[in-house]
Amino acid sequence: MIQPALFPIRRALTLSVLVLGSWGMVGSAVAQTPPGAALYQAKCGGCHSLDSNRIGPSHRGVVGRKPASVAGYAYSAAIKKLTGVWTPARLDTWLQGPQKVAPGSKMFLTIADPATRASIIAYLQSVSPPAAAK
Repeated sequence: MIQPALFPIRRALTLSVLVLGSWGMVGSAVAQTPPGAALYQAKCGGCHSLDSNRIGPSHRGVVGRKPASVAGYAYSAAIKKLTGVWTPARLDTWLQGPQKVAPGSKMFLTIADPATRASIIAYLQSVSPPAAAK
């Protein structure tokens, strides 16, 4: 039997375990957020979504996809002229200067920081199926 004088200590230990345990759950939730997701939302989310066409076309599956190929999106003539597919290297060039890649396109946002571009592109790769699955 626990002596009544030890109840405050037991209560403090129980609260400590609960608090530390909840911190661990918060940490695991943060760890499950894909790298680059927050940067994608901050830099691209104003115009793009993974699954819906907005000001810009949806991005899920963009890596390995042909330019101007999302159904239901009204692409500019400049983008319709692009050939090939969106690769990580091509997306990196695009994000450095879309108007240099496709003058007259609707996109003007540039991302100067290479690490930010790399994180966003890695995130886009993570939400794109492998090329064979397309």
